[in-house]
Amino acid sequence: MTAAGIRSLADAALGWVSDNRDGFRLGEDALAPEADVNRSWKPLGELAQVCVTVRARTAPGTVLHERAGELLAFAWEQTRDGALLLDLQRLEPAATYPLEIYAAFASAGLRHPGYDSCAALLAGTRSWRLTEQQPNRRLGLLNSERRCGLPVRDNPAAVLRSTWLGGLPEPWTFERAAGYTLTHVVFHLTDWGHDFGAVPADVAAYLGDWLPPWLDSCLEDEQWDLACELLAVAAALPGPPDPAMVAGAFAALAGAQDAAGAVPEIGPGPTGRRVRRDFVGVYHSTLMAVFASALVLARFDGAVPPEVPS
Repeated sequence: MTAAGIRSLADAALGWVSDNRDGFRLGEDALAPEADVNRSWKPLGELAQVCVTVRARTAPGTVLHERAGELLAFAWEQTRDGALLLDLQRLEPAATYPLEIYAAFASAGLRHPGYDSCAALLAGTRSWRLTEQQPNRRLGLLNSERRCGLPVRDNPAAVLRSTWLGGLPEPWTFERAAGYTLTHVVFHLTDWGHDFGAVPADVAAYLGDWLPPWLDSCLEDEQWDLACELLAVAAALPGPPDPAMVAGAFAALAGAQDAAGAVPEIGPGPTGRRVRRDFVGVYHSTLMAVFASALVLARFDGAVPPEVPS
């Protein structure tokens, strides 16, 4: 697939996101104790994060750049310019996810003074410092603190070595859960693709050896969402990804993308499993297709000919 083909896939995917932005709207129950965060705040935060990276990695005037800017403004508007995030944090002072969502906006210069003050107060407490988390989640919180200008109280390099990826595990132990964990470790280390040099040399070399077969296995099983995340990881490493690997993977993703631009989380695969085609079943994988495309295209700009070999 050519670079133009990858760009076309991304344009169509972000077009689907724009056409379906109502699915990201916060409902009247956004602050209700019984509300499902995974159906409200999580999608909105993911939309914001992808749009921030796309804006940073694409040129002004392009379809991707301008549409990502519009969607980022929409997401910020949903939070009432940060006021709802302040309300959410006050209702759940021990929760870290409001800060992680806010950090995406803050990294793009969208700030709420009241939330900044609240976060600074909470981050200075013993409770916040001693919050028990899995190492990959800890890395996410550390990156969010850094983005918000808060003191970072742990060493990310040390936390990395407590993660599955940081331990350089036996490659045959890779499976779906480990895959999603390792991709997010890389996203947190690289600040969601803003710092291509952040992954340590030994971890980058390990991924250089084993990410290609892992990606192949995901494509063979039609695990489109995880395949997109692995492609984003490949593009976020210190060295640019292999053009042939990228071309083959995006050709497979293009085959899975529907006419409206959506990419399903999974395909039927060899087992003929049921595939969800509703908003919940496609929004994240479609966002990840845009995310991976933006990072890959950014890495190839000036590094290889405009056409990625197919």
